[in-house]
Amino acid sequence: MNVKNKTQVTMFEFSGLMPLAPFLFVLFLMVYIVTVLGNIGMMAMVHLSPTLHTPMYYLLRCLSMVDLFYSSVITPKMFSDLLSKRKLITFIGCSLQFYFFCALVSTEVFILSGMAYDRYVAICRPLHYVLVMTKKKCLGLVILSFSVGFVQSAAQTSSLFSLEFCDSNLIDHFYCDIPPLVRLSCSEIRTCTIVTLFLVCFCGIGSMTNILVSYTLIIPSILRINSAAGRRKAFNTCSSHLMCASIFYVTVFCTYLHPTSSTLKKEEQVSSLFYTVVAPMLNPPFYSLRNQEVKKAIIRLLQKSPH
Repeated sequence: MNVKNKTQVTMFEFSGLMPLAPFLFVLFLMVYIVTVLGNIGMMAMVHLSPTLHTPMYYLLRCLSMVDLFYSSVITPKMFSDLLSKRKLITFIGCSLQFYFFCALVSTEVFILSGMAYDRYVAICRPLHYVLVMTKKKCLGLVILSFSVGFVQSAAQTSSLFSLEFCDSNLIDHFYCDIPPLVRLSCSEIRTCTIVTLFLVCFCGIGSMTNILVSYTLIIPSILRINSAAGRRKAFNTCSSHLMCASIFYVTVFCTYLHPTSSTLKKEEQVSSLFYTVVAPMLNPPFYSLRNQEVKKAIIRLLQKSPH
């Protein structure tokens, strides 16, 4: 009721990704199919392989689930927009899209942080690993990640969609996000900017700090491993996580941590494409190609499957 009184805009229209729409549709459809199959496959493989019933792969299965959900919040709508002359979304639809996307992205950063902690315990405190990384603690990490993600998203969504949108309803983007919506607002944006900056720093920088501290302790421990095979195995496991986290964090920070008055609209769209469309596709291949346990599990499952 209050939102309707504050805004004359009831519909938004997307204008991002206008050039080469048919080509982009085919490209993103292929990427999305790989994303869905890869993440469902990773979840199924972890569930079906007893050797992967460990804390690390439990967190990886949750990461795949979040990747699948948050890419699905954006991508199917983007497909219909690429084939439509008018790319419309209602005010309520826009707020719901932003809420779930923001919640799941925040959940992802905390799960990535939890995976870094798991690697720290496994490599730096191997004798205590079973006692520290219990099923109860893993479940607690996942529940905490989802809880914080959805609560902070409620604050973000409330501050963003309490703005007034009086004039243009044309969003120069391909989904409802903070920078393009703030540029459309005809009201004071200071509170929204402060809330956004605080929550991005709290979620993004807070979780990234945990990852950096964990790996600052992990790398010397890996170098002290006597066996070359042991060092290689540890590096492969950690490098998969580091590559996934690096792509995700860099593109998120490039999108959100610059002034709202910036004219770098195309750069925003490119960086957004990476963490909304491309990043969810990359996690399963990174963990599959660089992890011997996953490769062995895939081979065992293929050998068991009926010919």
